[in-house]
Amino acid sequence: METKKNPRADVRRNSSIYFAVGLVLMLLAANYSINYRTYDKEQIVLADLTMNELDDEVIPITKHPETLPPVQPKPVIPEDFDIKEDDEPIIEDFVDTSEDNPEDPIIDVPDIVVHTPEEDIVVPIHVIENVPVFPGCEKGNNDEKRACMSQKISKHVQKKFDSDLAADLGLSGKQRISVLFKIDKTGNIVGVQSRAPHPRLEKEAARVINLLPKMEPGKKQGKTVTVSYSLPIIFLVDN
Repeated sequence: METKKNPRADVRRNSSIYFAVGLVLMLLAANYSINYRTYDKEQIVLADLTMNELDDEVIPITKHPETLPPVQPKPVIPEDFDIKEDDEPIIEDFVDTSEDNPEDPIIDVPDIVVHTPEEDIVVPIHVIENVPVFPGCEKGNNDEKRACMSQKISKHVQKKFDSDLAADLGLSGKQRISVLFKIDKTGNIVGVQSRAPHPRLEKEAARVINLLPKMEPGKKQGKTVTVSYSLPIIFLVDN
């Protein structure tokens, strides 16, 4: 005889639902257990806190230093300062001013002449009206004085110039040195310039020209002027 069971009495029929409900309950229990916290019973309750304990505490007073204004120095009264009494009249000193007085007469002022320094004019030796006079060339006219001056300077150079210097420098043949100098308003030799094949020859030529004696300065329209003079020095160096 086959046993028949009531379908409603079959426990396995709702087993999946029971499993899901049980799983949810277990998860809720586990979550509550993890997040559950306990507190100390002796913890102070904010509602019971009073301010009576702070009344006995002494709070120190902080003092801020007061910044005083800078002390102004007292004015120094000079020893010779004369103090007048209120009832004594004060006599004021007369102070002269630079303002014009309309009652003063008008003074005529002569024209002011401004003297400007004369420009130093340099005149070549061949066009000067009165050539510089070399010592010993005082006689004769202007052309004769010029020729005498040229002759005296040539003799001076021949006597003073060291012609052996070119050979010592290894130069040979014909050598030419161009010299330019000035005779200023006082008759002195100034502004000596020279050009030569070797710097030592230029220096020697300048040395010789600077040894020329003082002359009587040249004149143009009756006024002393600076005169320029050019001189070629030519000599032959034998090998």
